Amino acid sequence: MERSSHADRFAEMIGAAHVLTSPDDQAPFLTEWRDLYQGVTPVVLRPGSTEEVSAVMTYACQQGLKIVPQGGNTGLVGGQIPQESGDEIVLSLSRLNKVRSVDPAGFTITVEAGVVLETLQNEADKVDRLFPLALGSQGSCQIGGNISTNAGGTAVLAYGNTRDLVLGLEVVLPTGEIWNGLRTLRKDNTGYDLKQLFIGGEGTLGIITAAALKLFPKPKKLEAAFIGLPDPHAALKLFTLAKAQAGPVLTGFEIMPRIGMEFCLRHLEGSRDPLESAHAWYILMELSSASDAFPVRDLMESILGEAFEEGLVEDAAFAQNLSQVQDFWHIRHGMSEVQKPEGGSIKHDVSVPVATIPDFLDRAMAAVESLVPGCRPVPFGHMGDGNIHFNVSQPVGADKEIYLARWDEMNAVVHGIVHEFGGSISAEHGIGRLKRDLLNEVKPEIELDLMRRIKAAFDPKNLLSPGRVI
Repeated sequence: MERSSHADRFAEMIGAAHVLTSPDDQAPFLTEWRDLYQGVTPVVLRPGSTEEVSAVMTYACQQGLKIVPQGGNTGLVGGQIPQESGDEIVLSLSRLNKVRSVDPAGFTITVEAGVVLETLQNEADKVDRLFPLALGSQGSCQIGGNISTNAGGTAVLAYGNTRDLVLGLEVVLPTGEIWNGLRTLRKDNTGYDLKQLFIGGEGTLGIITAAALKLFPKPKKLEAAFIGLPDPHAALKLFTLAKAQAGPVLTGFEIMPRIGMEFCLRHLEGSRDPLESAHAWYILMELSSASDAFPVRDLMESILGEAFEEGLVEDAAFAQNLSQVQDFWHIRHGMSEVQKPEGGSIKHDVSVPVATIPDFLDRAMAAVESLVPGCRPVPFGHMGDGNIHFNVSQPVGADKEIYLARWDEMNAVVHGIVHEFGGSISAEHGIGRLKRDLLNEVKPEIELDLMRRIKAAFDPKNLLSPGRVI
């Protein structure tokens, strides 16, 4: 790549200060937090508007330059990191960080792609509204990346995936053309719903520059309980009971193993065990209502009272105030990061039908422990929607690199069991680079062919996020 000439042209478009060529300036954009990928790029571009993104893509299309869009760089499948070949340009959306409009009466907010998720949550809160997407990385991930990967999070049970929160999009196409689909309509049956192609498209079809999003009534009553129980089979029965009694008031149901709690107590600042004694498994259950009059606490006590009578629950702690609710969620949201100090961790982001979660966990945990004696399974996640982060930490004292070299071998075992249960190898993290080849093993050829045709229609030169997804 003619580095200097292209950098000069990009500087004319977006300003020299936003064209990064030095290794020190580029470093934060070239690695992801699990250190699985270390990329190389001739230049990192930081445009400040949709028009500047369009100018960059128009020039890239003319010159045949490969572009990799990047949000907050919190992705877990490597899609946002440039290839080691050094021929891909990183385009960061972080400067597109304006809140364009807020409509409390219409329950919508329109923001640019670089707005940090936590900032978006706070903007909704200012007008007594809720933006429900919640992730462990919400202090740094950006809404454009959340949409592009169809992020899930801990509120899917009540509000759906990111896909369910999007009303309209503004997108820069691989040609540089701008599609303005920033509609806030709840009903629009005028042909193909084009935005759905970009949601979860992982930056392969277009670059999301802004989004119109749904807001919801802010909960006025919220209760959370941290629950100890013997096994996932009891957890499933508790979920069935809670769902039947609470319906849409059940807004969180997260499962965690004892080993994950131990990791948090060792490595997560500010964490403490909410219960007096250890339990094999835990559930964080949340109920909330937008009505001050709704008896949320009484409902929580009723559900857990019945669960105690049926022998499903061993102990439970009720949050006495909002601070304690946040403490409970601090443990759950810290469950990923605390695995890093324990050495190598082989990750699986999978989903199976909710009713099969206990049997899946029994099978998968036994299988990986047989494959690598001494390994430490740390399965946790969104039991209410079937998404389990089936992570497996290395045996104590094992060599990290030797252990991680068995990544594909362990993936094959776990994903094989997922397939038997009719599940998915990627519940919410996407495909990116990490799972691209796995996709060929689990998708029917007709689906892969349709995906290739869509990619070719939008990006015939294969310049936008090449080598990702398909």
